[in-house]
This record gives sequence, structure tokens and C-alpha cells, in this order.
Amino acid sequence: MQRMEKWTIGLCCLWSVVALAEESGAPAFDTLLALPAAEQVEWAARFEHGEGMARDYIRAVRLYCTAAAQGNVEAQYQLGWLYANGRGVPRDDALAAAWFQRAAEQDDAHARRMLALMDVEGELPQPDCVAPSLDGGIQALGPPDPERQRIEDWVHQLAPDYELDPALVMAVITAESNFNVRAVSPKNAQGLMQLIPETAERFGVEDVFDPLQNLQGGMAYLRWLLAFFEGNVALALAGYNAGERAVERFGGIPPYPETQNYVMTIMRRYPKAEHPVSLQVEPARLLVPVAEDRPAGETLAGTTTPAEETADE
Repeated sequence: MQRMEKWTIGLCCLWSVVALAEESGAPAFDTLLALPAAEQVEWAARFEHGEGMARDYIRAVRLYCTAAAQGNVEAQYQLGWLYANGRGVPRDDALAAAWFQRAAEQDDAHARRMLALMDVEGELPQPDCVAPSLDGGIQALGPPDPERQRIEDWVHQLAPDYELDPALVMAVITAESNFNVRAVSPKNAQGLMQLIPETAERFGVEDVFDPLQNLQGGMAYLRWLLAFFEGNVALALAGYNAGERAVERFGGIPPYPETQNYVMTIMRRYPKAEHPVSLQVEPARLLVPVAEDRPAGETLAGTTTPAEETADE
């Protein structure tokens, strides 16, 4: 029980977010979106090259795109260069030429030279911003939703406190609520990380629709599950969806279609089988050993679905 108390939500957690933001050297992303275009370009270059922070091409493209929409010629040129070279984005000569053309229309000499070097035939597309998506395709990027970006910033700031990979937390949020802070499921799972009332109470969440509290409760539960299943990501995800006792009962991922699809969806976005853990909890007692190697085409749980069984949620 003492281990659970350390995850109790309080005002101190909010102050930790502020402190972490100050230590990172970068303002919250929604703050960057309100800066003048020239300053957005400077921050975009820092994200692009990893200057004083982790390299982040998606944020770089978003900032360049926001500045370019305001007519900033340097941002327009940089977008052309990124797409011409496939630097963090899909290579697209036509899209690159469209951005170079936009900059050339403002008498940018470098953009004119790049256009002369490019062999692009036919009508150029509308200048746009696209980037890789989590499912392996591409997504259109306009100026980002400030509310979603605030949530992403919180995840990156808080996840290290819970010893979690931010990419795993982001994949869970996407699958659970797609960043809808008011989401409610038919089983009464609520908020960003879809906490049922019992789980919210268990991890000290007083207001499940407060996005910061919901994130903290969801990350505390996810970390506990990873410890309970000794770092096995698939089993922890199955426990998050169906309950840890269902995973124990079936000796692995329960044979519920919803749970199996849930695990596969997240692991396509986060394809790491193991996650390091240091939290000490009593490990799960699986009634059936988890097979390390399964024949191709066999379900994740390795069993058939009993018609009478339902998920623990």
C-alpha cells in the first residue's frame, strides 16, 4: 500500500511539471506556436538539428509550417529542403518544388536555384506539410492543436518520473481516447487514459477528467502493470485493457477479440517486447506458462475464444 501512496495526485505534481519544463530549455509547444514567425523558424531549426534538445522532426516541420503559413520565406525554403532530401519526412520532389516555388515568389535566390536544379514535370501541388504517422503511412500536418500538444508535452515531461518510455504512453493514449480528455467508454472508462472508477480511486485520481491527473493515474497503473508482468509489454497492455487478473487466469493475453486487437494495435506503434522496470511488486502468477514461440497465425493468447467469457473491465 505504501508503494501506491507515492502516486497520489497532489499540487506538488503540477509544480514538478513546471520545473521540468523550465529545465528542458524549451517552452511548452503551444507557447512556441504563439511566437513571431522568425522565432518559430529559430526553434524549428533547433528541433531539426537537436540543438540543446532531442531531435524532433515532427515538431520542426510543424513550426516551419506554421511560420510558412504566415509568409516567412525562410520557413518556406526549409520545408522545400526537407522534402527534397527526405530529412525526417517522406521525400517528395513535387512537394519540395512547391515550397521552393512559394519562396521563389518572394524573390528568394536560393529557392530559385533549387527550382532550376529540380526535374519536376507538370503542375505543382499545393504547398502542404506531411510527416510519417504512427501506423507507417503519412499524415497531413497543419498548425497543431495546442491542447493536444500540451498533453504531449506533459507526457514527455512526466514519463521519466514514472520510468516509462513516452512513446509507449503516447501509443496507449492514442488507442484509448485519441487525446479526447472527455472520452467515456460504454464500460465507463473515462478520460485520456480511460480509467475506470476503481482504477482511478486505486491510484489517487480525484478528478478523472482533469487531463493531468488522468495522465498521472494512467502512467502509475501502467508502470505497476509492467512491474507485475516483469517488463513484458504485451501482458502489461493486456492487463490495462482486460484487467491483470484476466491475464493471470488465461496464462497470457486473454482470448477476447477486443483485448487482442488492442494489444496488436499498440504494439504496431510501440514494437518493443520488453520495458525496463525497477518498481518491486509481487509478480503475476500465470496459470498457463506463456509460450515464447508460437506457430504463425496463432492468436496472441494461444487459445480459442470461449463464448461465455467476457472481459474484466
